[in-house]
Amino acid sequence: MKANRFAIAIMAAGRGTRLKSKRAKVLHSIGGKPLLQHVIDAALQSTPPERIFVVVGHQAEEVERAVGHAGVQFVHQTEQLGTGHAVQCLRQAVRQSSDLIVLSGDAPLIRPATIERLRDFHLAQHAAMTILTARPANPFGYGRVLRKDPTSPEVAAIVEQKSLTPEQQQVGEINSGMYAFRTETLYRHIDSLQANNAHGEYYLTDMAAILRAADERVVALETDDATEVLGANTIAEMMQLDAAMRLATARRLMAEGVTIFRPETCVIDGDVTVGPDTILEPFVQLLGSTRIGEDCRIRSYSVIQNSTLADRVLVRNSCVLDEATVEEGAQIGPFAHLRPESHIGRGAHVGNFVETKKTRLGDGSKANHLAYLGDTEIGSGCNIGAGVITCNYDGTHKHPTKIGDSVFVGSNSTLVAPVALEGNSYVAAASCITENVPSGALALGRARQAIKPGWVEKRKATMQKKKKD
Repeated sequence: MKANRFAIAIMAAGRGTRLKSKRAKVLHSIGGKPLLQHVIDAALQSTPPERIFVVVGHQAEEVERAVGHAGVQFVHQTEQLGTGHAVQCLRQAVRQSSDLIVLSGDAPLIRPATIERLRDFHLAQHAAMTILTARPANPFGYGRVLRKDPTSPEVAAIVEQKSLTPEQQQVGEINSGMYAFRTETLYRHIDSLQANNAHGEYYLTDMAAILRAADERVVALETDDATEVLGANTIAEMMQLDAAMRLATARRLMAEGVTIFRPETCVIDGDVTVGPDTILEPFVQLLGSTRIGEDCRIRSYSVIQNSTLADRVLVRNSCVLDEATVEEGAQIGPFAHLRPESHIGRGAHVGNFVETKKTRLGDGSKANHLAYLGDTEIGSGCNIGAGVITCNYDGTHKHPTKIGDSVFVGSNSTLVAPVALEGNSYVAAASCITENVPSGALALGRARQAIKPGWVEKRKATMQKKKKD
């Protein structure tokens, strides 16, 4: 039987009330992505998106917006009546599929290899139901899977924690809540589920007993790593998963030649890539789809999100980069802020407390101190002095500033957009520039300085007289 006849259903309709959060459980993030997105990403490596179905219910619109770009199909469970009811809601959607894998939307560590292994084992066993199992260090609280005998794949029963005998409590194999089913057999028997429990819900786990009673084959497959099937029921447990995932990412990068000092202090999302011989100092955050080249150094307390850095870039302490591009050999910071659509050229410098937004700084240009550059195109070899501001906003619209090659802008100058400074022009310090500056010209726009000798003594005398009066 071909693997592409499989469908994958991901359970994502629940509230997650034990988290004590207003957000749906599957929207909480670890490793930089929602829990559900991790499961979808794993499924996408095994099955085309059109064969992946996400069952949504609580905050369905928010869930769909968060992961809808993956191209998966959504099925609505308007009443949250348990996992069995959720699979009942899938009946029409998966009717063309020979087999169905059911995954938990809150188990983000599931690996594509495990999904494929479950699929292949299910087919090889000719099973009506295959239960994915695990042996965690502490199985307390989980339903235990009892096999017909220790060497057999066949399942005799699933017994919940509260019903275990003293002997059964010694069994360490648990039900992960993930399954594979022969679709036709599943839906022939699924209406036999009963909601005779404290929560009044239909549990998919009960299908094991129903199918066994119908003389159908029910088997179990144990995972290689118990942690990948475990979910999180509290924020603390979720952060433990986050820490494990990020530490695994750091170890992967270090195995690829990246030096990470104090990796337990760094926050690195799973999709981040870093080239060899790059150094990450403690307390660095690399988020989203950030790409960092070779031989870079990212110093402590910098936060880089959805940005691309070429080779040999230095980011000094406490910089913030968001959707920025930095070319080879550039130096950033300390305390610089590159906002979206900032593009820093080869060998350029962006220094202390400089903020850029939608700005291109050309090759070899420098803005080293206390500047704001917004909606600005700056050529190569320019010097932008301390305290320079491009006044890009008139209260209603944004306007551009264009600066040619080899332009010198003196300290504390304000460039009132729209304005252009042609190549090789000069702006004197403390100027307010409101008109275009031609190439080779010096522009000055200052109030004339006046000196009044003796003014300080006269002021003191005036103040003393006022006090006496």
